[in-house]
Amino acid sequence: MNDQAILQVSNLTVDFDDGLCLTRALHGVDIALAPHDALGIVGESGCGKSITWLAVLGLLGQRARVRGSARFGREELLGAAEESLSRVRGGRIAMIFQDPSSALNPVHSVGRQLGEALRLHRGLKGAAARAEMRRLLDRVGIGNAGRRLDEYPHELSGGMNQRVMIAMALAGEPDILIADEPTTALDVTIQAQILELIAEIRAEEGMALVLISHDLGVVAELAERVMVMYCGRVVESAPVADVFDRPAHPYTRGLLDALPSLHGPRAPLTAIPGTVPQPRRLPPGCSFAPRCAFAVPACQVAVMYLGRIVEIGAPEDVFHAPAHPYTRALVSAIPDPRRRGRRGILLTGDPPNPIDLPTGCAFHKRCPDARAACAAIRPALLPVGERKVACHLVHPPGLGSRG
Repeated sequence: MNDQAILQVSNLTVDFDDGLCLTRALHGVDIALAPHDALGIVGESGCGKSITWLAVLGLLGQRARVRGSARFGREELLGAAEESLSRVRGGRIAMIFQDPSSALNPVHSVGRQLGEALRLHRGLKGAAARAEMRRLLDRVGIGNAGRRLDEYPHELSGGMNQRVMIAMALAGEPDILIADEPTTALDVTIQAQILELIAEIRAEEGMALVLISHDLGVVAELAERVMVMYCGRVVESAPVADVFDRPAHPYTRGLLDALPSLHGPRAPLTAIPGTVPQPRRLPPGCSFAPRCAFAVPACQVAVMYLGRIVEIGAPEDVFHAPAHPYTRALVSAIPDPRRRGRRGILLTGDPPNPIDLPTGCAFHKRCPDARAACAAIRPALLPVGERKVACHLVHPPGLGSRG
C-alpha cells in the first residue's frame, strides 16, 4: 500500500449477475488517494465512474460481485461487515449524490434527515444536535437555518437541496468527500456557487475530494489530478495540467475536442463517433479502438492457432463478423443470454502437437468445412477488406506455401 494514501484501491473488479450470466463492469481499477488530494474522474456515461465508488462503499446490492481490495487506513472495506461499513459511510467517507431530489426523503423534514446523520456518526441529540444543524446549514449558505430545518425538500429549490446534501455530508466530519455530479441539475449561476462552496470547504476542513463529472470545465476548476475512465478501465491518469494541455490517450483528446469554446472563431465541434459499448458486448483488444481515429494494427485483434495468426483485424470485424472457422468457433463459445438455445460451433478433437504439425492448414483436421486443399497447402495471411485471413475457404486454394 502507498504509505501516503488514506485510501488505496487495488485491482477492483465488479461483475453483475443477471441470473443468466456475469457481466463485468469494472476491469481492475487502481486508485491511491492521499490526504488533501483533489481527484477528478471523467468519462462518458457508462464508463464506470460512479460504480467504482459505490463498489468501494458497498452500495451495489446483492447482484454485484466485487473483488479486489479497498483499504481505508488499516481497514479493508471490501467484504467488511455492514456495521463496520456504516461507521465509514457518511462518516469518514461521505458522498454527495447527483440528484438531491431523489437522495433526500420527501416525507421527512430537513432537520430530521440532518439530525439522523449527526446521531449516527457523532452521537449528537437534542439541543446539541439542533445547534450543530443550524451551524451546518449556515456553513453551506442557507439563510434562516432555524426555519429551514422544519421544512421539507419539496419546499426548497434545487440549489438549496444540494446545499442540504453537502451539509449532511459534512455532518460526519469526513476525511474524504465524494461528489458525484454535484451540479448536474443546476443552472450555471447556482453551479458556480456550489463549486465555490465545495472548494472552500475542502480547503478549510482539509478533506480529500473525489469529483465525478462529465463536465471537464468543472474538473479543471476543482481537481489537481484527473483520472479518465472508459468501459470500466482507467485509460489515463495525470496531473490536471498535463491532461488538459498534453492529453496522451486518444479518448482523452476526443473528450477535450468535443468541448465548445467561447473564444476565437466559431468552429464545429469534433464529436467522438459511435457510443460507449455495453459491458457485455465489449470488443476484444482496446475497447476504444472501434471509435478511435488513431487506431493502429496494435489496437487490432489477432487470432492465433498453434503459433500462427489465422485472422487479424479491427475488433468490431473480428468479433461481430469472424471470417476464419477457428475464430467463428471461439466467438460462438461466448455466452450470450439474448441467444439462449443457440448452440455454438463444437470443435472435434484436440489441437495437434506443435512439434508435429499436420501439413497444410494446421486447423484442417478440426475444421467442419475443410476441403482437400486445406490438407495440402498452408494458406497465406492475405487481405480481405480491412482485415487479413489465412483460410482457403476465404481465398482461392493455392495461395500460400506448401506445408
